Amino acid sequence: MVFILFLCGAGWLTYDTFYGGNQFPDGRTRVLFVSRGQSFGTIADSLEAAGIIRDRARFIFVGKMFGGTERMQIGKYEFPSGASNLDIFLALREGRGWLTIPVLLPEGTRARRYAARLARIIGTDSTRYMNLVNDERFARSLGIGRKSLEGYLMPDTYNLMWQQNEESVIRFQVGEFWKTYGDSLRLRAQEIGLSMHEVVTLASIIEGEVVLKHEAQRVSGVYHNRLKKGMPLQADPTIQFFVDNGPRRLTYADLKVDHPYNTYRKKGLPPGPVNNPGRNSIRAALYPESHTYLYFVADGKGGHSFSTSYSEHMKHVRKFRRDRARREATTNANQNQAR
Repeated sequence: MVFILFLCGAGWLTYDTFYGGNQFPDGRTRVLFVSRGQSFGTIADSLEAAGIIRDRARFIFVGKMFGGTERMQIGKYEFPSGASNLDIFLALREGRGWLTIPVLLPEGTRARRYAARLARIIGTDSTRYMNLVNDERFARSLGIGRKSLEGYLMPDTYNLMWQQNEESVIRFQVGEFWKTYGDSLRLRAQEIGLSMHEVVTLASIIEGEVVLKHEAQRVSGVYHNRLKKGMPLQADPTIQFFVDNGPRRLTYADLKVDHPYNTYRKKGLPPGPVNNPGRNSIRAALYPESHTYLYFVADGKGGHSFSTSYSEHMKHVRKFRRDRARREATTNANQNQAR
């Protein structure tokens, strides 16, 4: 009788070890991140610390019985209350049900900031990401005949895996660029006499200038007009590209720096993109608004004031500076009152 009870108890214990549900007190799902190089033992530790499993030893026993503990799949996993040790183990071994993570890669951002953002949100290697961005052979394999992929990393919200391979992330971004820059845009570039690289470079400058999307084509028109007249673009985003600690308020000294990207000193487009422009700015570069404006300056409200003459432009500049000084004085006064 005792032996039978022992067998029954052992059977129940074994069944519970494999199939018994790990109930969560609050009933909410639990999330687990499995990273590259993480051992089965440390995964078990994380599961227990997160309250996903009740007993680390039982979970490890299940893993050893079913095998494949060396093949745990990286990813972000979500487990419901009541998941058994076997359910959890098989999910991790086979990569079942891992979750994607939405990552916003904003327009007008340089690759190094994408690298930092991806590292922070999905745990990628920022150094490897940048090495690939600046790998000429890799760029050519993606159809971009340049030394760098800067400018061709299409901004968007991407649903990515935890610690997704850096190469595949870049392939997604460049793939979205090619979807945008299709046959119709290539033909348009030929019509207006611009290479793809010139289009992307101009689009990046427009992206750096514009806050209000509806102004993109008007700003583009200004740059096209200046290029046709042989005037320097005098585009601040090209200065921000090479200044230290940017982006920041530019000084007159910044505008005098002898640099290939200084469009205050050098005519024409700079050697390459100064950020990664979005779809709206790429189209604006190809379809500029037709007008006679040659100048613009920020209006302090997110938009710009446009001018056809330098004297008119300077009136707008002086107004912008007065308004800015007034806003800064008000801000300083409010800060002093708050102390």
